[in-house]
Amino acid sequence: MTYEEYLDEVTTLITEKYGLDDEAAIQMVMRAQDDEFFVGHDDDPAIRILERAHQDARTVFKKYK
Repeated sequence: MTYEEYLDEVTTLITEKYGLDDEAAIQMVMRAQDDEFFVGHDDDPAIRILERAHQDARTVFKKYK
């Protein structure tokens, strides 16, 4: 998936797993992006997979809630 699709997937997973509304999940992902959490994802498409998105959704939620 593209980098943008990956970020959308992480955002969607946060809303589904943790019951947040879209805006809150988007803000979390944007803060993680500002902190360069997703830099490697932009450079390496091999890590932009669904399994990794689940891990990243959990990590982003825990760190930015």
